[in-house]
Amino acid sequence: MRWYHYLAYFFGGLFLANALPHLGNGVSGHAFQSPFASPPGVGLSSSTVNVLWGLFNLAVGYLLVCRVGSFNLRKTAHVLVLGAGILVMSLNLAHWFGRLHGGL
Repeated sequence: MRWYHYLAYFFGGLFLANALPHLGNGVSGHAFQSPFASPPGVGLSSSTVNVLWGLFNLAVGYLLVCRVGSFNLRKTAHVLVLGAGILVMSLNLAHWFGRLHGGL
């Protein structure tokens, strides 16, 4: 396994974690922060924009995890690197959105 495969799995975890809040809010019909709002990341975007942004993140995550190298759920190193990306992004999102929604 090459080092850049692990880097791709880490970043794939980042994108997959970022897909969740956008898809969840978008399919629920709620406006939510996105990079396309004004100001970016703070203002609200429509549920449609969030669904599209969430699907984009899901697609990039898929490409990075499933199309780079040969990701195997039975290989602990692969899962740990993917999980580390998910953990880093999840904590970052919790901090960012917590400030905006009173979660801190």
